[in-house]
Order: sequence, then structure tokens, then C-alpha cells
Amino acid sequence: MRRLKATLCYDGTGFSGWQIQPARPTVQGCLQQVLGEIEGAPVSVTGSGRTDAGVHALAQVAAFTLSNPIPPANLRKAMNRLLPPDIRVLEIKEVEESFHPIRDAKAKTYEYRIFLGEICSPFERRYVYHYPYPLEVSRIAAAAPLLEGRHDFTCFAAADKSDALGRSKRRTIFSSRIERPVQDRLVYRVRGDGFLKHMVRNIVGLLIEVGRGKADEETVRRFLTGEVEGKAGPTAPPQGLFLVSVDY
Repeated sequence: MRRLKATLCYDGTGFSGWQIQPARPTVQGCLQQVLGEIEGAPVSVTGSGRTDAGVHALAQVAAFTLSNPIPPANLRKAMNRLLPPDIRVLEIKEVEESFHPIRDAKAKTYEYRIFLGEICSPFERRYVYHYPYPLEVSRIAAAAPLLEGRHDFTCFAAADKSDALGRSKRRTIFSSRIERPVQDRLVYRVRGDGFLKHMVRNIVGLLIEVGRGKADEETVRRFLTGEVEGKAGPTAPPQGLFLVSVDY
């Protein structure tokens, strides 16, 4: 048996997220179906994280075990022939049997893209949050770094089945920055040791509230310190979010 690590990208528009669900198209489900055909037996695929419905990935990492001796380069070609065009396998390599894409991850980077122009091209609408309203970008840029450091992100997390296990919601954010590559676009880029369900989308929602003047830097600090309870901000829609990379 061989342990294999795959790096893949996908357009999440047509999927109900990463995690396999009955009677719904998912990225994990597609991968397991294709690998099962190649292996001639069921194959379990584990991803570095569960992206939500409509969320995209530039470099998701997954791992699985096969007995089939097919070389990694040939396996990549075979998978890309069988997978829907929304998913492409970029690289496959053999790793140690103990490799686990979640437990071994050191950091993840996400990017959230916002289009501020009045008219959003139909060719971009699936990959940006179209927000054609006034925003004070300088306020957002000043507030974004406040997320850096180790904090309890309970107020930025959606309810999850794992909540019953009482797991900590403290996470470390290594960098949190706003970029403005061109006049009508904003890109929020965040790198951390782990992320909770909807965490990045809720951070973006709060930052937009800051840009609207409905919240300020002190509001962000109070949510991070637990001085206020409840949801930190509206959840930004999924199509602007990309998993950029996973570091090991």
C-alpha cells in the first residue's frame, strides 16, 4: 500500500463543498469515485480542510492510500481524464504512511476577493463578492492587522457538529492584510495555523462593516477578547473565497 499526497485546484461553484454528502456533488465525493475506479475498490480521501459550498481552491491538499502501483505522474493524468473539468489535480507524490493532511499542516492561506465596481462582468461573478457600495478602504486596512496573534475566534465561527466535543476555538493568525491590486478591487489575505467554519467569511463581513462605518477597530478588539457575545459580523458570500495554499 502507498500513501499519496495530491495537490489540486477546483472551482467550487457547482459543488456542495468539500465534504461528501448524500445525493449532492462534492469535491471529496468526486475524488473518491474516480480513485475507486482506478483502484478497483473503495478509496477514502482526506482533505486538509472542508471548504464550504461555492468556495474555491487554488491548492487544496488531499491524501489517500492505494495498492495500485501506477506511477504518480500517470495517476495524475488518469484522474484528470476522469474528473469533471471543475477539478484538476496539479501534483501527486508519495509520502510517508503516517502523513495526514490536517494534523501535519503548519499553516493555511486564504484569499477573499471583493469587486467594488458598479458593473461586475458575468465572467467574474462566480469568483468575487460584488459590493458596489461606498467603503472606506483605509479603515479596513487599519483594522485587518488587529486579527493577528492568538485569539479566541468563537464570535467568528459558525455552529458546527464538532462543537459538542468542546474543542478550543483559539487560533493563531500569522498575517491579516488588505491589498488593493487595482482601483475597483479589494483582496483580503489571511494566513493562520487553522480556521473555523465560516471564520474567514465572518472576518470579511466584519471588515466590510468597518469600511461602512458601522463598526470600528475597537469593535474588532472587543469581539476578539470576548467582551461581546454573538456573531461578529454578517457572513460574506462564499464565491469570493479561495484556499490559496497549505504549508507543511
